Formats: sequence, structure tokens, C-alpha cells
Amino acid sequence: MNEFTLQTPTQEAGLATAMEVVYQWNYDAEVEELRNLYVKAAEAQWIGGRDIEWERPIDLLKFSTTPLGAGIPMEKTSYWRSLPQDTVVELTRRTAAFRLSQFLHGEQGALMVAAQLVNAVPHTDAKFYAATQTMDEARHAELYSRFLHDKIGLIYPINSQLQALLNDTLNDSRWDMPYLGMQVLIEGLALAAFGVLRDLTTKPLPRQILAYVMQDEARHVAFGRMALRDYYGELSATELREREDFVIEGCYLMKDRIRGVEMWENFGFTRAEIDPIIDQSEFSQMFRKLLFSRIVPCVRDIGLWGPRLQQAYADMGVLQMSAQDLDTLMGADEELADKLDAQRFAAEEAMRKTEVHEAIAHGSGAIVEP
Repeated sequence: MNEFTLQTPTQEAGLATAMEVVYQWNYDAEVEELRNLYVKAAEAQWIGGRDIEWERPIDLLKFSTTPLGAGIPMEKTSYWRSLPQDTVVELTRRTAAFRLSQFLHGEQGALMVAAQLVNAVPHTDAKFYAATQTMDEARHAELYSRFLHDKIGLIYPINSQLQALLNDTLNDSRWDMPYLGMQVLIEGLALAAFGVLRDLTTKPLPRQILAYVMQDEARHVAFGRMALRDYYGELSATELREREDFVIEGCYLMKDRIRGVEMWENFGFTRAEIDPIIDQSEFSQMFRKLLFSRIVPCVRDIGLWGPRLQQAYADMGVLQMSAQDLDTLMGADEELADKLDAQRFAAEEAMRKTEVHEAIAHGSGAIVEP
């Protein structure tokens, strides 16, 4: 099968945003919990080019058997079983590329929203934290771009549903709406998606990337929860309904986003052919539900939990996710990233000790000229 690369446009039409710039002349900590989160974020900064082990190769033939590319909707069909091995490898590569491309585009969207939040949020603690998140998102976009270009060799354009949600998030003048759209919905979905793929893949490089990114994303979701919990307790029923409508629409957009129909159409399938296969796929059904494991309990926690919203989640088949303990889930995400860090530091220390011992041994056997 001929290899090709899908190029994203180098320029996009600008989106006029309506958020106002809010100056804050009080630099003292007003929300201690947020100030602590800012300090934690500043201390946890890492560098992709230094801390990620990019030298680890990706064997695309072996990669095709791992869940980062697997979990393809038609895997259990007779058609799939009839495909030659090179076609299976290529389809799997494209599936992984599509998923990771949407992560990449979502990270750029998060970068834009975080930068907007520095302007729009009403107090200093939130501005400080949003500045650290802006740096995080730039680093994440850099990582996914490098992985897609150097290891997969394929990148897909942004999915139309993700583009629509990003535009809606950026184009609202109310400061809490970018929080809701990005910190709760998009970041919550990303955190769950990264977690599913991180736990399933056996390849060290993508597992390390996903774990490091998730350590940051857990803080981003916590940022949204902290900022919105108290604020939504003060809103009227009409204002809460507007935000629940936004959540419902956003969740349906994200539910449709993960189908990846455009990738299959690019490969030669029609929507009529692929839609039933995706709907009946066990992996797709499981993946779709798990993607809402962070969003649903977070939405409930911030106070958007009216009957219409609960019914929408029931219709999507994800209402049971409201029972998830979000703090436990995100604590586990951070713990795994810390564990990988400790393993990497231990390996580097062992390597340094070996180099020192070899240098000492070499030096002790040297002959010194008179």
C-alpha cells in the first residue's frame, strides 16, 4: 500500500474572540487552593526534548498490534480477517495517527484558551495558574507533533466536531465558559482518552508521553473544578440552564468526534458502510463510555446536575460514570507519572555510576610517563 502524509493547513481563518481583559492589581493570594495549584504546576514543569526518551524506536509492524493503534471497529469482521498484513499495518497506523492528531489539535486549542484565560479570569491566583497551563499546552502540542512526524509519519486535519467545540469555547464573552468548555469538557475527555491508551499500550515511548501529559492534565481539570464550583453556586436557574445546554451540546459533539469516520472515508469506505460497524464495535462502545469517566463526575461536582443534563447522560449511556471518584482517578494519574520519573532518574543515576566506575578502572590501570 502506498504511503502518504495528510497535511494540515498552514494557515486558518482567524476567530474573533469576545473575552475582555481584566486587570487585577491585588497580587496577594485570594484563593489559597488555587495559589497552591500554581506553585505545584510551576514545580512540576518538564522539558519534552530532555525528559522524553525519543531515541526509543517505533516498529510499525509491532505497533499495529498495540491498543494505541488497535481497537479498530472492524477488527472482528470477516472483511478485516481477509486483509493482507501490510494493509492491516497501514490501517492501524492511520487509526493511531487519527487519534493522536486530534490530541495534537486539541492541545493547540487548549493553548489558545489558556492564553485567553490569563486575560479574562477575575483574580490573580487564576491568572498565575493559567499562565502555567499555557506553557503546559505548548509543551503537549510540541510532543504530539514530534511523535506524529518522527514516529508515525502521518497527521490528520482537525475533526469538525472538535473544531466546532473549540470555536464555541473561544467565542463566548463570559469568563466561565472557556473554563467549562476547555477545563471540564475538552480536558476531561482528553484525560480519560489518554488514560485508556496509556494503560493499554505496552510501548515505552507513547506510554511515557501519555503519562507525563496526564500529570499536567490532572491539574488542568482541578483548575476548572476549583474555579467553577463556588461561582456556579451563585448563578440563577436560567444561567445554570444555559451552561447545562452548553455541556449537553459539547458532550454530543465529543461523542461523535471519536468515531473517526473521516479517516475511514479517506481509506475508501462510505459513511453508510462504516457507521454500523463503529456502533456495534465492543471496543468503540467501551472506549466511548470511558471517555466520559472524568467529565461526568466533574460536571456533577461543579453543580451542573439538572434533570435535563442527567437525562442526556443517560441517553448517551454514561450516567453511571457520575459515581466515579475523580480525586482518586487523578491522583492515580499523577502517581504513575511520578513513578516513571523515578524509574528514569534511577536509570540515569545507574548509568552515571557505571561511567564513573569505568573511568576509575581505566585510570587505575594507566601508565604514567616519567
